[in-house]
Formats: sequence, C-alpha cells, structure tokens
Amino acid sequence: QVQLVESGGGLVQAGGSLRLSCAASGRTFSSYAMGWFRQAPGKEREFVAAISWSGGSTYYADSVKGRFTISRDNAKNTVYLQMNSLTPEDTAVYYCAATRGLAYLRDSAFYDYWGQGTQVTVSS
Repeated sequence: QVQLVESGGGLVQAGGSLRLSCAASGRTFSSYAMGWFRQAPGKEREFVAAISWSGGSTYYADSVKGRFTISRDNAKNTVYLQMNSLTPEDTAVYYCAATRGLAYLRDSAFYDYWGQGTQVTVSS
C-alpha cells in the first residue's frame, strides 16, 4: 500500500511558478514510477509528467515540455513538479500517482495509487 499526499498548489499569476510536492508513505517508494496528472473543470484527466523509479527517465506532455520539471527524492519519499511560465490553461486539480509498471506511464489506467489532488489556479 502507498498513500500519496500532494501539496504546494495555490493561486498564481500568469508567468509565475509553483512547485508541487507529493509525499508517499511506505518503505517501497523507490520501487514505484511516479506520475503527475491534471484535470480541469469539464475535461478529462490528462497526463502531465512521469518519472522512473530511479529518476533516470522522465516523460512530459507536449503542453508542458520545457516549462515543467518532474523530479524525485527517494530518501524523502517525495516527488516534485516544478512548474514555470504558468498560463491560465494550466489551471486544474493536479494529482500524483504511483505505479509498479515500467510502461504506459502516460496512461492513468496503469497507475495503482492516487493522491487526493491539489488545486492550481493561474490568473490572467
């Protein structure tokens, strides 16, 4: 079992930055690949970024590539999402998720555990 708790969301102006954190319980955090997803009102949940268990591989949605950075600290059981150059289109609830799988990291269906989400609102 893995429990995930996101933090760091909030209200920011366009062009600003936020760093989301996702703290995981359990001693097996380093064996999970981690992902960030988001869901805007009236839209389906979409992939944002993912990172392998070692942190050696990262993956991004085209819409955030070059602006967002995913990282992890296995000693702290935490995964981060640094978000820069935010736009109103980034407004959504952001979720972190964990999977033991190595493939299909862009597909939410392959994740086993989910956090409760944190709201990010970007004003224009």
